[in-house]
Amino acid sequence: MEAVLDAVRELLPVLRERAQDTEDRRALDPEMVKSLAETGFFRLLQPSRFDGFEAHPLTFLTGVREIASACGSTGWVASVVGVHNWQLGLFPDRAQQDVWAPDPSTRLSSSYAPTGKITAVDGGYRVTGRWSFSSGCDHATWVLLGGIVPSGDDGTPADFRTFLLPISDYRIEDVWNTVGLRGTGSNDIVVDNAFVPGYRSLSFNDTSRLRCPGQEQNPGPLYRIPYASIFSYAITTPLIGMATGAYRAHVDYTRERVRAAYAGVRAAEDPHSQVRVAEAASDVDAAWLALRANMTELMDLVTAGEKLPISLRLRIRRDQVRGTELSIRAVDRLFENSGGRALAVGTPIQRFWRDAHAGRVHAINDPERALSMFGRGEFGLPLNDAMV
Repeated sequence: MEAVLDAVRELLPVLRERAQDTEDRRALDPEMVKSLAETGFFRLLQPSRFDGFEAHPLTFLTGVREIASACGSTGWVASVVGVHNWQLGLFPDRAQQDVWAPDPSTRLSSSYAPTGKITAVDGGYRVTGRWSFSSGCDHATWVLLGGIVPSGDDGTPADFRTFLLPISDYRIEDVWNTVGLRGTGSNDIVVDNAFVPGYRSLSFNDTSRLRCPGQEQNPGPLYRIPYASIFSYAITTPLIGMATGAYRAHVDYTRERVRAAYAGVRAAEDPHSQVRVAEAASDVDAAWLALRANMTELMDLVTAGEKLPISLRLRIRRDQVRGTELSIRAVDRLFENSGGRALAVGTPIQRFWRDAHAGRVHAINDPERALSMFGRGEFGLPLNDAMV
């Protein structure tokens, strides 16, 4: 898989150069998405039977970090769109065939908040409503939407499911005009009474129990890891990448910067600047090293066929939200240390600062929820959250 990462790295100078253009157009350039697809990046977590690589999650997350270090918006879209191929591998085989048999390079976007109306009918479900924040939807032809199936009259309990719809069943409304992650094109998905066959849905209960229908056709270890582990890090890793990009930009800038307020002293010689850079570097390294250790242990266990301890699943979520916090702290430290000229539109440090804070507000980055779960586990209290 190193060849894929090498190809991704070759794109970084272009991504860096076009970052402002990506922000200005409020969406990724289709040609850049095409170039990224040609590296093989989007196939890293795709089943091998559909021309995918079934790569180690660390390979995918390393690519995400690299891309986000050049352009935050591109890194965000690459991560959330790329991880969808992993989830589709958990769906019933017929759903996978619908998407990938005609074209293995097909991409999916998503919106998981259950904001629409779901009605169970013969053979499947009727889906209606509006879903927001579907990053990269302009570069996808299928979408994954979250929805709650109400409890039935026969006593069937309510079920939180993910529904898979082709682009012919929805429309995209351009509403994305934000202060950060402006280039992600995270527009609304609108569905009007679409029929979704039952096999094109997946229960969150199944993903939490690690027992999904797609595992029959995709038995490899990649498809036996928890949804919450891979998806949560698919949100945090772009932030680590943005902090990495901000760090590199700040160091390059500070080497040449002269502080007029301090009699022309070079900023690089200011011991306070040196301390702030050290603190930011330590935070970024801590976030990434925890991710590497956790994902390595996770994959080692599933590859060996061993049961995943709940303590590991809780630790991954703990370190994921802490990784987000550390990344934000690093970006803030660097921004504060950059001086007034960093405020200018077009400078990378202020763009990384805005993009990172925009990514921070994603629901999966709420620290209290994940840290409370970890604490409950440590105290031996029952856990009732599927996102672990």
